[in-house]
Amino acid sequence: MAEIKITNVQKQFGKVVANRDITLTIHDREFMVLLGPSGCGKTTLLRGIAGLDPIDAGSVYIGDTDVTDLPPRKRRIAMVFQSYAVFPHLTVFENVAFGLRMRHMPDQDVRKRAEAAAELLQITDLLKRYPAQVSGGQRQRVAVARAIAVEAEVLLMDEPLSNLDALLRLEMRAELKRLLKEVKSTVVYVTHDQIEALSLGDRIAVMKSGSILQCDTPLRVYDHPANEFIGGFIGNPPMNFLQGAVKVDGTKVSVQAGGASIQPPSAVAGILKQKITSGVRLGIRAENIEVISNAQPDTMMGKVLVVEPLGSHNLLTTLVGDQRVKVNAHADSLFQPDQTIWLRPTPEKIRWLDVESGLTLAE
Repeated sequence: MAEIKITNVQKQFGKVVANRDITLTIHDREFMVLLGPSGCGKTTLLRGIAGLDPIDAGSVYIGDTDVTDLPPRKRRIAMVFQSYAVFPHLTVFENVAFGLRMRHMPDQDVRKRAEAAAELLQITDLLKRYPAQVSGGQRQRVAVARAIAVEAEVLLMDEPLSNLDALLRLEMRAELKRLLKEVKSTVVYVTHDQIEALSLGDRIAVMKSGSILQCDTPLRVYDHPANEFIGGFIGNPPMNFLQGAVKVDGTKVSVQAGGASIQPPSAVAGILKQKITSGVRLGIRAENIEVISNAQPDTMMGKVLVVEPLGSHNLLTTLVGDQRVKVNAHADSLFQPDQTIWLRPTPEKIRWLDVESGLTLAE
């Protein structure tokens, strides 16, 4: 059992609060991703779980054991660092076997487990080489194999793919997903790359300024962001945000945005009656906006500013009133800068956000 329970964890460096009263439960054998911009506290939290940095307040449990004050070697963890941290004077085999030798395992068991980890990472043919004789991607595989070989209950990974080029990162991401299905460990994975987070994690904890803003499945975080920051941080391109004016006519509530009249769902309509003065923000993803040929009551008029052909589709940057809106269009569609088009957002895909707090309203 390797469930991780983090309760009211605080960590401060001088006047900077790196972790602010964080409480999080990571289930046994779950792949949890800590996602956020640089400086949000995700690596600090990971190091707190590892015991590399003592926490100022709160507690950390691994299974039924309170590991808050235990040294890293007693926490049943393995860690993969951003910088690979392979030993240049040791062969690939000895690098993979290093953690096993530190545990004073018999040579026969060391060889068996090191070779099994190497086979899993597909680096068996590299075992006699030194790190300087293999590529960056292969060195990263060595670092992962070393962590896996010790069969730790918890595997901690701190941006392990960030030093790789884009194509190799894509390949290693797929390899990691395949690999970690076979490894019976609880995984905590730190990244600032939202594509990695969406493709790898069972759940994603989105962090900002030392706090967790939302923790949910990748699909929920992407499609139902808890606030404007998350909608704008996750997605390529990020979610569009449009200012809307609330109009109440008797019992009927509508929102005017970009020249379109949009009917909110009933759960939101009741709330919007209180937002007539401040209005509301509409969050809409680029793939949830349809480009049509003529004006209609539920469409917004836009002017094409930029056309970016991306192979599978064209990404249009349009100007709706004084607001920029990104739209995905078919790859074979022909658009030119300064062309006028009409945009129709998919009603059920609109996310309604409070102007003042940025929080998502009821859906």
